[in-house]
Amino acid sequence: MRADAHPGPLRVLVFGAALRAESTNARLASLVARMIADTGVTADLAAMRDFDMPPYDGDAEASEGLPEGALALRDRLEHCDAFVISSPEYNASMPGVLKNMIDWVSRVQPQPFKTKHALLVSASPSMVGGNRGLWALRVPLEHLGTRVYPDMFSLAKAHQGFTEDGMLTDSGLQERLAETVAAFLRLVEADVRYVCLQRRWYEFRGDRTEAPVTQRAED
Repeated sequence: MRADAHPGPLRVLVFGAALRAESTNARLASLVARMIADTGVTADLAAMRDFDMPPYDGDAEASEGLPEGALALRDRLEHCDAFVISSPEYNASMPGVLKNMIDWVSRVQPQPFKTKHALLVSASPSMVGGNRGLWALRVPLEHLGTRVYPDMFSLAKAHQGFTEDGMLTDSGLQERLAETVAAFLRLVEADVRYVCLQRRWYEFRGDRTEAPVTQRAED
């Protein structure tokens, strides 16, 4: 192993981006966390209510600073190598509470989404499984420098999609989700332990680079 390899076990933050206690996305997040833990990786399972914060207000930020919920998520992100979001789809997009969370946390210096790996999954009663919302979610995360995994998982008809023990009723979908999670973790491990991906710098408030700023992102 190289001298600069990652020193300890991988850690992945997993949370469902819905406030409702019985949300199918909370159940999907729990299942993904279980799959991650089964591989020997540490899964940090969280709930959206762990990161409570008001609507973003620049005046409130200037006078009061960042809310406790944003700082709590910042801390959890800083202690993980990657994160998984299980997001519902609201009107063909992401939930407003999730976008608000991203907006608040993006104000932290240094910006904690930058260079983190992310896997996006969704559960929805619709026939498309929340896939449209995941495409919308990719936009702000990738803008902030997150390495969003190309493959996404969407569980359609999610109200009928879980067994009593929290598995998926469709064995084919269960296998596909497990394969997606395993492939994501292999990429994270390869990059974190052996730096297999080219590093990139992004221009954000508070960032410092020695090179002159010429564009938003450079290889």
